[in-house]
Amino acid sequence: MTLLIRGGTVVGPTGATKADVLIDGETIVALFAPGAAPHIENVIDATGKYVIPGAVDAHTHMELPFGGTHASDTFDTGTRAAAIGGTTTIIDFAVQRTGEVIQDGLAAWHGKADGNCHIDYAFHMIMGGVDDESLKAMDHLVANEGISSFKLFMAYPGVFYSDDGQILRAMQKARDNGAMIMMHAENGPAIDVLVKQALERGETDPIHHGLTRPQELEAEATSRAIWLASVAADCPLYIVHLSASKALEQVARARDAGKNVFAETCPQYLYLTLEDQLGAPGFEGAKWVCSTPLRSKHESHRADLWQGLRTNDLSVVSTDHCPFCFKDQKELGLGDFSKIPNGIGSVEHRVDLLYQGVVDGKLSLARWVETIATTPARMFGLYPRKGVIAPGSDADIVLYDPNGRTRISAETHHMNMDHSAWEGWEIDGKVDTVLSRGEVIASGGEYTGRAGRGRYLKRGLSDYLI
Repeated sequence: MTLLIRGGTVVGPTGATKADVLIDGETIVALFAPGAAPHIENVIDATGKYVIPGAVDAHTHMELPFGGTHASDTFDTGTRAAAIGGTTTIIDFAVQRTGEVIQDGLAAWHGKADGNCHIDYAFHMIMGGVDDESLKAMDHLVANEGISSFKLFMAYPGVFYSDDGQILRAMQKARDNGAMIMMHAENGPAIDVLVKQALERGETDPIHHGLTRPQELEAEATSRAIWLASVAADCPLYIVHLSASKALEQVARARDAGKNVFAETCPQYLYLTLEDQLGAPGFEGAKWVCSTPLRSKHESHRADLWQGLRTNDLSVVSTDHCPFCFKDQKELGLGDFSKIPNGIGSVEHRVDLLYQGVVDGKLSLARWVETIATTPARMFGLYPRKGVIAPGSDADIVLYDPNGRTRISAETHHMNMDHSAWEGWEIDGKVDTVLSRGEVIASGGEYTGRAGRGRYLKRGLSDYLI
């Protein structure tokens, strides 16, 4: 079907311009000056709205096993919520558990996602063990499976943790095959000492999750990862969910030196705080337990992260969407904060939350689109198929109404959670219409997509490597 989006303002990484967008089937075929397009019967009126590329969330965890339970969103519920919120592509994390063959872990994630996704999806690979076989598998996944990024953990000893020698070997392999190493940068063994000491003192409330993961241990691990990547001949390194000023300083210094170092942050670190959320009365703060943790409002973290987005020391805003219900899941940590499953659900709200940054004067329109769509697509080998409104690109398009208003609540969200980390928040803007590969899947509050229409995307290498 041929479709024309008429009367809107197209926003991309280079700015905003009035233009009409012509779609043929699943693909954008042309952009026209207002009124210059040929006559098309099927028209969407975008007057007064921004026309932006469908957002790309480069960090989600659907159905992730963690802490004796698993993330509450399936690929069905999670991608449906993402679509309603203007995200038309996710990159989730397939998991190799310790002792497992990487290809078996990948096959398990294909099994979870296949036939269930409402939007297109791709995978990163979590490496639960670095050895000769897994290093060979990295080459195979890059060359044959369209997986060009591998996540390692400096935290969670006994679960996902890799020591410095293992990290270096994986980085050396990535330097050879062009892949990106994604790093959870916290000093896990040191954190475990602090957690044990806190529990011995009887400090069991959720706020101690944050207090036992101080920013110094995020900064130290970030710095160590950067130096290991330097030893590995400037291996491409991407720091996930960066939350703290001192860690951002390490990334900025490396980028100023021209290193292949990149980082993301998440909405929770831009807005929420250790005192107001994690420190909520009683056990309520468990809703906001995530790693890295929320940081203190009495320090400059939030202002520094917004500045990092403006300066491109922070390249991407992802969600690290890893939702757990309060009842029966977060409650596993009653009386022991270390047993609270780590994760916050935000995949439905990222586009809106970052647009609020535009309204508040913290981001430009172009930078909004870059951080939620264009840069993640380029960073992870999906550009120009995704992340831009241009001839030849997939017709993943969001009509965003700057005059609309969005109120976030567990009563109205579509994620499979019994609470919201953003309960009662009001956004000065609203997702109006969402197209995925030329098909309108949400419009005016009505969802018309379906499970199974999403396709697996084989990714190329990052566009940003030196």
